[in-house]
Amino acid sequence: MSDSKFQKLANNSFLFRLYLLKSLPMAFIAGIRVKELTQEKAITTVKFKWLTQNPFRSMYFACEAMAAEMSTGLLVMNAIYKSSPPISMLIIENKASYYKKAVGEITFTCIDGKIISEIIDKAKQSGESISADIKSVGVDESGDKVAEFIFTWSLKVKSNS
Repeated sequence: MSDSKFQKLANNSFLFRLYLLKSLPMAFIAGIRVKELTQEKAITTVKFKWLTQNPFRSMYFACEAMAAEMSTGLLVMNAIYKSSPPISMLIIENKASYYKKAVGEITFTCIDGKIISEIIDKAKQSGESISADIKSVGVDESGDKVAEFIFTWSLKVKSNS
């Protein structure tokens, strides 16, 4: 399967930073980067720095959540890009577990592309809102797990109204 136009955009650092500046300015300011996007997997990174810190000398949880959510959202956006019929996407719940202080560069990986494709197919077939839990795992530069996020994505065929 060839790369979609969206996938090529997300994998181009310069163009994706312009997209973030326009559409997700807080992610731009926090310095979230896309390391890799395929049909099956998305990898994002965020660095511990002055803008992403909390008072406890580690990364503020909201910055971790933004990078984790982006790894799941990129997979959803890539799968629904130019979809016919068009699909709407919405997070309806999220859960997070934190295992150690996040310092240095944190890498979030989501490998649930297949699950996302399946729920899109179900949404298209049923016309109903279909949801699924999509996981992103964050590791530090040593490879130690620092956090795990589960975002419940709801996908539905857009109405014509």
